[in-house]
Amino acid sequence: MRKPFWGVLAFILLASLCVGVGAACSGSSAPLSGSNNLNVDDSYSGKQVELSVGQTLVVTLASNVTTGYSWSLTENSDETVLSKTGNEYITPQTTLMGAGGTEKWTFQALKKGTSIISMEYSRPWETDTPPADTFNLTVVVK
Repeated sequence: MRKPFWGVLAFILLASLCVGVGAACSGSSAPLSGSNNLNVDDSYSGKQVELSVGQTLVVTLASNVTTGYSWSLTENSDETVLSKTGNEYITPQTTLMGAGGTEKWTFQALKKGTSIISMEYSRPWETDTPPADTFNLTVVVK
């Protein structure tokens, strides 16, 4: 009887920690809707998009922090062109335990140029394991 209890307790603590970390990473002051945003999802991976100076890029990717996985920004090739302004984990609108949500990453186009952003979906402690998913996007600011 004790083993299932500790397993459930460990799962609840891990899920709480992951949600807390996701909330702490949020902080995007940029609005997430409006005509000044370009919204992209995983279907844009490997593609190129164009922004105007001052425009906001919003990248929305499926995520499930209850599994220990999360997205991390592994490259922003020119931060003087494209600046990360925030990221947040959005919990699913369900009462089902373990259901996945989304992560929203926001970037601001600062000046003309090109920047490549690369992201990996992985468990941070599994350093010798390849990521479960990747996202790459070339952003041209005109």
